Amino acid sequence: MTASTVRTRRAVGAVAATATAALLLTGCVSNEPRESEDDAASGPVAVTENDEPGDEVVIGFSAPAADHGWMGAITSAAKAEAEKYEDVTLQVAEGTNDVNVQISQIEGFIDQGVDAIVLLPFDGAALTDVALEAMEAGIPVINVDREFTSPFAARATVLGDNYGMGVSAGTYICEQLGDNPDAVVAEIAGIDSLPLTQDRSQGFKDALDDCGLDVDARVAAEFTVESGEEQTANLLSAEPQIDAIWNHDDDQGVGVLAAIENAGRDEFFVVGGAGSANMMREIQDEESVVDATVIYPSTQAADGVKLARLVAQNKTVSDLASIGVPRTVQLYAPVVTADNVEEFLPIGFES
Repeated sequence: MTASTVRTRRAVGAVAATATAALLLTGCVSNEPRESEDDAASGPVAVTENDEPGDEVVIGFSAPAADHGWMGAITSAAKAEAEKYEDVTLQVAEGTNDVNVQISQIEGFIDQGVDAIVLLPFDGAALTDVALEAMEAGIPVINVDREFTSPFAARATVLGDNYGMGVSAGTYICEQLGDNPDAVVAEIAGIDSLPLTQDRSQGFKDALDDCGLDVDARVAAEFTVESGEEQTANLLSAEPQIDAIWNHDDDQGVGVLAAIENAGRDEFFVVGGAGSANMMREIQDEESVVDATVIYPSTQAADGVKLARLVAQNKTVSDLASIGVPRTVQLYAPVVTADNVEEFLPIGFES
């Protein structure tokens, strides 16, 4: 199968989204409603009665350090979402990968008496106790991405779908190669010891099984550009013929593409993971080997801010018949292709 043959398959289809506190806080966003041309490029927006100004709320926000594109986008999206509401003040703690510092940040929010906390913990288990402390103090906690070990530590939890990412990637590849049982499919995973990587790989395997394909070659990188390039070079050296590659992470995908270019290989197509803007631009480039990427939303904390506001104001999710805010929201992992890339590009992050 030639690269041009693969690229024409893009259109075939896709899976069819206090003093202590003051020292710790690096940003305080006070908000006014915005109306500008930029809003039109921020993706679809549902306007409901919930968007009308209500009681003023102060939301504390803490997340790990922005040491790669996806995590940086998490905090940027949370700030941008808060700015849409004149009744929300978002107090942003400095991003840190030190669990003790992050615990101190949450203790500062508790001492301050914020109305809600949105927390993407560096380590969910390590932050569980302080989240419980906040909940017991009457401050609702919205847990994002990395779950606590106690169900009582959060009022609501916003999650991506790691297993679903694998299913989406595998289903897309099945749609392109399912009529070729001899197709060679390769996988470039993230850190193998992490449950999220294991979930992504299991979903991928299960989806391929459904159409009679296998993971014929697999390497594991470390979610970094350097490891992506190194492990992809190893993969390409070991496999003289490949039909499709799924790369778990678009940040490490920068290195993956560098290795592919260095090897001069283009007989396969690549499916990315997470949804970076640079990977989406590769999808738009007809000469690129990248056909698709699977979204792992970098808007999860932004959703956390929206839910924190609703909980603090005792409101209900407007599109649900039930009263209140759900305990768990798991976001879909759609596939971005040339057919829908324009829709998703505004929420892509830069690797």
